[in-house]
Amino acid sequence: MNVLVGKKAPVFSEDAVINGGEFVENYSLDQFIGKKNVVFFFYPLDFTFVCPTELVAFQEKLAEFEKRDTAVVACSIDSKYSHWAWLRTERNQGGIKGVTYPMVADLSKTIAINYGVLAGNYSIENENVSFEGNPVAYRGLFLIDKQGVVRHQVINDLPLGRSVDEALRMVDALNFHEENGEVCPANWNSSKSGLKTTAEDIADYLGTHKN
Repeated sequence: MNVLVGKKAPVFSEDAVINGGEFVENYSLDQFIGKKNVVFFFYPLDFTFVCPTELVAFQEKLAEFEKRDTAVVACSIDSKYSHWAWLRTERNQGGIKGVTYPMVADLSKTIAINYGVLAGNYSIENENVSFEGNPVAYRGLFLIDKQGVVRHQVINDLPLGRSVDEALRMVDALNFHEENGEVCPANWNSSKSGLKTTAEDIADYLGTHKN
């Protein structure tokens, strides 16, 4: 697995579906540099079981991310046509109709490889290519700041769905730090104050949060 925190997010330019059903070519996260943070997340496959619960959950909180100048972008190894079909399928039939944020098609699996979330590995032996593992993406999530740098990442195994509220909390933490210059202690949320990075402040915090 790649640890991308503190590094520039890998670049890509691929097909995507936006606005719930429009095809676009050469979709890239570069459009957000200098403008918005990005929550870029991977899921294994269209038309599966846990995946629609996550995609719909992100849609339900999309306005909250947008209020925080943060774009939400999804990606899987499916084609743009599969994305389109899933977006046109009613939710009571296993679809995700109503999802409007971009869905990137990583049919070549190169984005998943570059982000370190492909659930397996290719190898070449005697000019024959083989794959060991599962040729889909783990449930990776990357918070990318306005400079295009990864500030947070989390990668779940295939059966383990993510918390959209936690992704939103991390956006709040990043924005709070950038606006106030303070750091965010354990279990911080937007209703709490931060910490200045002095020994006295940290000692005071620990002293009032024993056990």
